[in-house]
Amino acid sequence: MQRRQFLGTAALGGLGATLPLSAWAADTSGLPNLAANAVPIGAAERLARIARAAQLLRAEGMDALLIEPGSSLVYFTGVQWWRSERLTAAVLTREGEIAVVTPFFEAPSVRESLGVEAEVLTWNEDDNPLAAVATWLGKRGLTKGKIGVEETVRYFAVDGLEKAMAGATVVNGAPVVRGCRMHKSPAEIALMQVANDVTIAAYRHTAPRIEAGMTPAQIGAIMAAATRALGGKSEFELILLGEASAYPHGSGKPQAVKSGEVVLMDCGATIHGYQSDISRSFVYGKASPRQRQVWDQMRKGQDVAFAAAKLGTPAGKIDDAVRAYYEGLGWGPGYKLPGTSHRTGHGIGLDGHEPVNLVRGETTRLAPGMCFSNEPGIYIPGEFGIRLEDCFHMTDSGPKWFSDPPPSIDQPFA
Repeated sequence: MQRRQFLGTAALGGLGATLPLSAWAADTSGLPNLAANAVPIGAAERLARIARAAQLLRAEGMDALLIEPGSSLVYFTGVQWWRSERLTAAVLTREGEIAVVTPFFEAPSVRESLGVEAEVLTWNEDDNPLAAVATWLGKRGLTKGKIGVEETVRYFAVDGLEKAMAGATVVNGAPVVRGCRMHKSPAEIALMQVANDVTIAAYRHTAPRIEAGMTPAQIGAIMAAATRALGGKSEFELILLGEASAYPHGSGKPQAVKSGEVVLMDCGATIHGYQSDISRSFVYGKASPRQRQVWDQMRKGQDVAFAAAKLGTPAGKIDDAVRAYYEGLGWGPGYKLPGTSHRTGHGIGLDGHEPVNLVRGETTRLAPGMCFSNEPGIYIPGEFGIRLEDCFHMTDSGPKWFSDPPPSIDQPFA
């Protein structure tokens, strides 16, 4: 679970001064660069991905695939671009041919960032970029083909493709893209492991520095600085204090650390594009018996989910197992509160949230290389919430943790 939190300047809670949040980043000189030896994805792996996509295109009866900028464009081509009204996109055929269409004046930059060999198709400001795509596909006999589009492609691009290729059939390309991206390679798993190691180390740096009166922004600044010092890119820091922890993505009300109240931290890092997503909940000061009980129950919920994550099991069954356990404790039922109002987990990789999810009704079966968060939080509106989140990946012998769940509310970062 994640939500970006932007940091600026904040009052120093009960410590009585006003400092720029950058001041909280000073104490990181002793942290090692855990990502120094992380190996980015290379051309050989991208070519294997393109070959796999071509195989899936043939298996799904599609002739080509259109991909806009975003994580899928990075996945197949290495091109890191942004979406605007000026279309840049990749086109991949069932034979494994690939082209990138982009404005003429952007071509040098696109060529510079390409991670594989690809034809670059250019268009000028008074041209139709989809006409260039249609011409390129037409030369390959695909004028009347079945063209898949990656599921996040914007409508104007789909509409333009249909108009430029009136004889073609445009369909959802998700089976192809998901069929590739859901199954992480050993190189991807290795990068995700480093990202998780960075986040855990950043937590261990941050937790002892939390003091009464601190705001979420101040805690987040410490966490972000530690993440950067450890070699990661700070992706998000969501800090929920007291009653705000009862709402999965927090509250807009002012918050400060208080003795006896829950501190919920949900943070992540990126290593060469691959993400971590880890949550920890603990009590500043002494935890009450009720806080301890809910923490222990939620922690057991993680174990229930992990035990249910067997190869070949539909992803939705993991969510079902957790809810059955929680309902036996009096939470819910189902997604009702107090209890767990969100899915047990989500897919993760180049995106913090990507298909598929551990959610009721999801029929996709677990297979090696799939990666998920495991975070069946328990939330009590008006009081507090507990969310522990660790990610795991499926191996040939079952699930394996990226980060070990904590042993107790008194040892949340062990």
